[in-house]
Amino acid sequence: MPTLRHERVRELLKREIGEAIRREFHVNEAGLISVNDVDLAGDLKSAVVFVSIFGNPFQQKRGIELLTEHRARLQGLVARQVVLKYTPTLKFVFDDSIARGNRVLQIIEELENAAAKNTKNES
Repeated sequence: MPTLRHERVRELLKREIGEAIRREFHVNEAGLISVNDVDLAGDLKSAVVFVSIFGNPFQQKRGIELLTEHRARLQGLVARQVVLKYTPTLKFVFDDSIARGNRVLQIIEELENAAAKNTKNES
């Protein structure tokens, strides 16, 4: 179970990484990059950053490329804002959970509409 300190550091990293990304990358080139979550190792030395990228497929691909390419710079920017003994090594992972969640909601809505039509037709 994560400690309170671990959770606070995770939330702080999530916010600061998001701010650094917002300042460094233009929406036109990389799409709108959103930090969904940060999975922080127990020793606080590494972090997996889950990001969603809103935009066309080219922007999504370019966004992940830019994050991977500029990982060290982003890590340095975060290190200036978050003072820890060790700055976690960042790894960026594309997280499509929001898109999958929206698709599930769309399917549920379609099923409800179909059920309502069938009920209406039976009456």
